[in-house]
Amino acid sequence: MTRSPGATPPAYPVLLGGVPEPGEGWVHWPRSSATLYETYDVLALKARLDHCRAQPEDHTDPRLAGKVARSTGTQALAALSSARAAQPAWARVPLERRLDFVRAFHDLLRDRAEEFIAVLVSEGHPVRVADWALSAALNLTHPDTVDHARAAMVWEGSQAGRRVRLVRKPDGVVCLDPARNAPLLTALAGIPTLAAGNALIVNAPPSVPLSVAYLFHDLVAPLLTRYGAPPGTLSVLCAPARPVLRTWLNSPDCDDIFFFGGSAQGAELTRSCLEHGKKPIMELAGNDALVVWRDADLPRAADAAMERYQGSGQLCLAPKFALVHPAVAEEFTELVRERVAALRVGPPEDPDVVLTPVVKRSQCKDVLDDAVARGAELLCGGELVDVRDEPSLRGPFIRPVLLRVRGLRTAAAMRAVAEETFFPLMCVIVPDSAPGEATEADRQLLDSLIAFVDANRYGLRNSLWARDPYVIERFTDEVTNGGVLKVNDSHIGTLPVLPIIGGTGLSGGVFGEANIPFLRTTRLQGISIGTGEAASFDHLAAAGFHHAPE
Repeated sequence: MTRSPGATPPAYPVLLGGVPEPGEGWVHWPRSSATLYETYDVLALKARLDHCRAQPEDHTDPRLAGKVARSTGTQALAALSSARAAQPAWARVPLERRLDFVRAFHDLLRDRAEEFIAVLVSEGHPVRVADWALSAALNLTHPDTVDHARAAMVWEGSQAGRRVRLVRKPDGVVCLDPARNAPLLTALAGIPTLAAGNALIVNAPPSVPLSVAYLFHDLVAPLLTRYGAPPGTLSVLCAPARPVLRTWLNSPDCDDIFFFGGSAQGAELTRSCLEHGKKPIMELAGNDALVVWRDADLPRAADAAMERYQGSGQLCLAPKFALVHPAVAEEFTELVRERVAALRVGPPEDPDVVLTPVVKRSQCKDVLDDAVARGAELLCGGELVDVRDEPSLRGPFIRPVLLRVRGLRTAAAMRAVAEETFFPLMCVIVPDSAPGEATEADRQLLDSLIAFVDANRYGLRNSLWARDPYVIERFTDEVTNGGVLKVNDSHIGTLPVLPIIGGTGLSGGVFGEANIPFLRTTRLQGISIGTGEAASFDHLAAAGFHHAPE
């Protein structure tokens, strides 16, 4: 995403059924680092460009990363119509060919990895966060992930002389609304959605549209054409979410709404989807627990806890609080405190930076004040600072916060633990020691920790650090909360085949589970094909029951 002086930044028109079309103006995206250092000048530049008051030299300003066309309501309707017309032909393309499209995307992403990271950095993701996003994209489209999807989407066998197939058929037209905090990463769910045989409409959020436009215009659309997708299979809009969602709900040409957002909005949208006969696929908030047992590898567990601060805690699948065995709580807390105190702010290009500007700064202060008032101990952080790490009441950054809370009951009453916190704040929760002999006390404590994790109203992912096989087995067998459980591993780390998104409770709604988009945007159909071996249907024989001879 670097340009020579005077060069024009990339421009992405509306992509309507695979065909570029002009929109009703542009959303201009300045480089995040330029905005941090020259805030007022850069915002004034953006305002002049967005509102058609720009000077000629503004259009080639090196501080601009690119621009995305704003779509119209008429274009949103046209996208639905063209998607409905194109989807049956795309579904008729053999599954293996559609899966080859994903494999080709994976290879293309490897080839253009530096470009992919540069787009994310220009949008404001620190290099280290962008590297993680790239790893997630590669694992989502990894050959092993594709092979698993192939096996899950089609099963064939024989029963009672008949051929039996269990086949997942595409839902039809899927409309995807990515998250504002991680637009490109969440928009990547559209790749397996397409490969499943669906037509796809994506609404790039006007607040952060650049990376989504780049993904689908530069990478996905050309590959779709190469692999036989007819025009209409893919459209990319850029408009405020509410009117677009209303259009999708009211259109007979929308089958699924794939939504990333807050739990309250997701619950409301789920009701609306069901009322309008749409399938809701909800990816909502997260409030993950990280559990540290007495025999844990504490330095590695502390490293996993530090993933809380990636992107200043504005990742839904980061750990939000740690439940730590009292026997190791002091040592673990000090390891984390040292690491938190060493974090610093800076531009996203700095490879040592993981913190980003915080959107919900006032809410962070409210949650911090609530926690301290309820007995939490503030170990470090909480000040507003600018990009140079200087204190500033208008600073966009928050020095990362670490709290210590003693007692599960005390913790459960705090907003910092009971709610999703979308800022750089973590609680280390130290349960009260259970009475009695050591082994029995540990069993009681483990019971309490599992119950605490399962009582969480959210359920995206949870993780455990322990060596004792008994503890690991109980955690993996008994914890039902969450779409993903991680043991002795990175909390946010991704792997081929393992789902990246999806959860229970407020994280995924009433239909929530680990989300494999190949499967979530399809439906199972059973097929039986009679052969000459079975001219008539013997109901009992088909069930393997035979009458005893008289």
